[in-house]
This record gives sequence, C-alpha cells and structure tokens, in this order.
Amino acid sequence: MRDSRPANVSIRRAGASDADRVRALTRSSYAKWVPVIGREPLPMVADYERAVRDHIVDLLFVETALAGLIETVNEGDHLLIENVAIAPAFQRLGYGALLVKHAERIARSLDLPELRLYTNAQFAGNVDFYCRHGYAIDREEPFKGGITVYMSKRIDVGLT
Repeated sequence: MRDSRPANVSIRRAGASDADRVRALTRSSYAKWVPVIGREPLPMVADYERAVRDHIVDLLFVETALAGLIETVNEGDHLLIENVAIAPAFQRLGYGALLVKHAERIARSLDLPELRLYTNAQFAGNVDFYCRHGYAIDREEPFKGGITVYMSKRIDVGLT
C-alpha cells in the first residue's frame, strides 16, 4: 500500500439517486475477475436499487471522485460486509482498508459484536487482505465451480 492518499477523503451514505453510480463502480471494480472465474461475480449482477434502499451503502470520495464503496447489512447479531468495491484507478492505495475500518465503526454503532463476509477463493489477495485485518476463516464451500471463503471478526462494542 502506498501512502499517497489525498487528504480530502469523505464518506457519505448512498441514496436512491446513487444506484447507477454504485452499479457502475462495482462493475468496473470486479471486471478483472470475470476471466479468472469464468463468469460475472455476484456483485456485478446485484440489484443496486434495492441495495441502496435496504442495506447500508456508503460511498468513499477522493476529492470529488467516487473512489469506492462498502455495502453492509445488519443481520441482527452481526454486520455482514456484502460488497467492498474500489474503482480501478484507486485500488491498492489503502481505501479498501479504510472502508473495512468504517464497517467496524458501523457495527459498533449498532452494538453488533461481529462482522462477517465472504469472498471467492480465486480473488487473489482478498483472503490475505482480510486475514491481515483481523478476520478468520470460518469455512469454505463450493459455489458455481469455485470456492466461497466465509470469514468473520469479533469486535469490542461500546468503543468509539
């Protein structure tokens, strides 16, 4: 990770009018994985009108550019990280880590002691990334010719 992030970084909640931007950013972020797994990853075909209505979708801006997003779901006993997407021009600059930390703040604000996520084992570096950020592998399951890796992280609630 290079420390070349501009100082002017902001995060805001997505609204209904952002669904097309969320879809476009996610599709560009995940496009590199299509040849790896032989199909579009699930985030590329998700219903983002529904996601911005029913989930927590936060947008990360660098200056005025939409650089990334994180979609989370309050599952009652944990916060599910459904999608982390970083625009190709902003990848490998630390914005994914910033958004994962943001999810921890969301979980704490909801008094949820655990975060969970899943990723494709073929997405090079994702499992290592999450392990470096304190997530443990809970299980692996076959899915559409690949392997889904389920991960979780316990956090202390009540901390700001």
